[in-house]
Amino acid sequence: MSVSSRETNNGDNVILSIKGRFDFNDHTEFREAYRKYDAKAEYTLDMSQAEYMDSSALGMLLLLREHAGGDNANIKITDCKPEIKKILAIANFQKLFDIQ
Repeated sequence: MSVSSRETNNGDNVILSIKGRFDFNDHTEFREAYRKYDAKAEYTLDMSQAEYMDSSALGMLLLLREHAGGDNANIKITDCKPEIKKILAIANFQKLFDIQ
């Protein structure tokens, strides 16, 4: 997997893009991609190029949510493939994230 990040609106919005497999091997790279930004930013997780997601990736999303303010976090997950959307739905992540 490859994680890239960029900010827009002077850091008010952070876009994290996931490419390939999203699993435990990506824990450090994913964490480093968001920790350099202000926790109060709005985060968008672009999953358009993600091919796979496992349960450890769900845990990483929860860590991002915690970094971004927990219940006050503003995180959108966009452009998921049907298989990934199904995993997120089974885990009830629509209650924690804005899945588009």
